[in-house]
Amino acid sequence: MEFQKKRLVNGLRVIAVPMKNTNTVTVLVLVGTGSRYENRKNNGISHFLEHMFFKGTKRYPDAGELNKRLDAIGASHNAFTSKEDTGYWVKAHAKHFRLALGFVADILQRALIKKSEIERERGVIFEEMKMYLDTPRIYVWSVFERLLYGDQPAGWDTIGTAETLKAFYRPDFIAYLKKHYVARNAVVIVSGHIDGQTVFKNTEKEFRHLGRGRVIQKRKLRTPRKGPRVSVVTRSTDQTHLLLGVGGFSYNHKDRFVAEVLATILGGYMSSRLFMNIRERRGLAYSVSAVHHSYTDAGYLAVYAGIPHEAHLKVPGYVIEEFQKVRKNGVSAEELVRAKEHIRGRLAIALESTDEVASFFGSQEVLVGKTFTPSQVLAKIDKITRGDIQRVAKHIFTPSNYYLACIGAQLNEQRLLSVIS
Repeated sequence: MEFQKKRLVNGLRVIAVPMKNTNTVTVLVLVGTGSRYENRKNNGISHFLEHMFFKGTKRYPDAGELNKRLDAIGASHNAFTSKEDTGYWVKAHAKHFRLALGFVADILQRALIKKSEIERERGVIFEEMKMYLDTPRIYVWSVFERLLYGDQPAGWDTIGTAETLKAFYRPDFIAYLKKHYVARNAVVIVSGHIDGQTVFKNTEKEFRHLGRGRVIQKRKLRTPRKGPRVSVVTRSTDQTHLLLGVGGFSYNHKDRFVAEVLATILGGYMSSRLFMNIRERRGLAYSVSAVHHSYTDAGYLAVYAGIPHEAHLKVPGYVIEEFQKVRKNGVSAEELVRAKEHIRGRLAIALESTDEVASFFGSQEVLVGKTFTPSQVLAKIDKITRGDIQRVAKHIFTPSNYYLACIGAQLNEQRLLSVIS
């Protein structure tokens, strides 16, 4: 799968990924901002501003009219805010490419951000926060990152706090927009049934008024606190939600893909070590998985499981046992081949979708300024050896690198700490 990249006069990067065997097109705009670029006073403003872009523009002052443009062509659209980037996308029939591109260009350059809409949306975001707090299998990830990174932007919630959300007003949004939503800090990705020249020509037209600006640097990450550490949130839940992880590798680190293969072997599919141990053999979980997540300057490998309350002192031990087995004995040749082929297959399935293709290329560009093809990524994974897996396991699977977050009833924090020590 090939791509074309061009930098426009104003500094905006544009990536086109032609896909002839599809009838759709995805337009994705990624901006290099998120909660890692915030401070204690404005924590949550990136996410709040993302909402405000959909509340009317100079061309379409009413949010309902704005959305009708896409509803009328059967398009899907949404946005997201993460810690290091914020994205806005539209997926539509390829014949509606110009409308899709124009929609995203309109909301990002001509949003009204009206005072009345800010007050209304403030209530919406408070309800989103409550929903998030009421979903322990999601909220436990925030508890884990706060435990791992502590009191700094990397450890704060993207949605902000009740205090910060109450304090945002129109001048705050306008100032943040002017600083971060600039051409040099953004990437436009178009993937689907379209050619590169059409993408470049129309993107240059739609975004010609976007100011050049400059790339914003986020605050340097303070070194994560040494483990072992435990954080528990006592809730009246039907099961305990457990996240046991270790510090891992950043986006550009040479061992990032090694850690991703290791996470796949541990909990990436239904025949993985932890799935077989905790679910199939012991019957202690319906959901159990492992992932490696990378930021531009940090990363972690984490295992999630939803388990019975009475097993919350046992399951962390079972997870650590598997960590130590890999650390001591490595993995088999068959396990390594299966994990690599699993990654290859899942990537192939994902890249049949234009939105996944846009995300694949765009996230690389906005985060680290480098863009690899799927074949280049898979070539890196193919080179990983059993020795690489064991070397990384020996490096990360140590008690001083264990972090455990739990949400549930009747949790014993001190006994949990002794289990992982």
